Amino acid sequence: MGVQSWYDAHVLPRVIAMGCGSDEVAQLRRQVVPLARGAVFELGCGGGFNQQLYDPSQITSFAGVDPNAGLLDAARARAQASGLPADLRAGVGENLPFADGAFDAVVCTYTLCSVSDQARVLAELRRVLKPGGRLLYLEHGRAPDKGVARWQRRIEPLWKRLAGNCHLTREIGAAIRAAGFEVEPLGQEYFAKAPRWAGWMEWGMARRAGA
Repeated sequence: MGVQSWYDAHVLPRVIAMGCGSDEVAQLRRQVVPLARGAVFELGCGGGFNQQLYDPSQITSFAGVDPNAGLLDAARARAQASGLPADLRAGVGENLPFADGAFDAVVCTYTLCSVSDQARVLAELRRVLKPGGRLLYLEHGRAPDKGVARWQRRIEPLWKRLAGNCHLTREIGAAIRAAGFEVEPLGQEYFAKAPRWAGWMEWGMARRAGA
């Protein structure tokens, strides 16, 4: 096992747990995750950070994928401990193992930054949503300020290696619109607990355009 593979298997899950499991991040999650209704799919479900925020009375089924085995084990353990029936599979967003129109809601939090092909993943999310279904998102990405964006471009090559292919310069709302969604932003701001080059956040909901 090479150094990068060892890091990804043993260190990265702890790094992600520290960053994505903080109280400050959870406050933003609470503005998005409880909006999920019906049959719910979560992209990047590893770690199970969102599980306690779903409204059980509004969820008829819960499924998800994650490529990281360590994080996926943690998500499965949380689901089992809470009694949440869950279909959590190893997989990637570019090729989801679910039928067209299978879900009423897709939840995506801090995941689009690290996928290999953002456009293809968004196309897959649109595919598995029912007509009228909603994509609920909370992501970080390219800052609107040119000076901050310049630093993001400089830092990104090293950051991707340390943070599981996490990109700092990807667009959020614009990318979701380009994938055929009608976007309703709920908020956007610099995260006070992070450096500005890592702290631009956007969250909201989006419907399949024309649905």
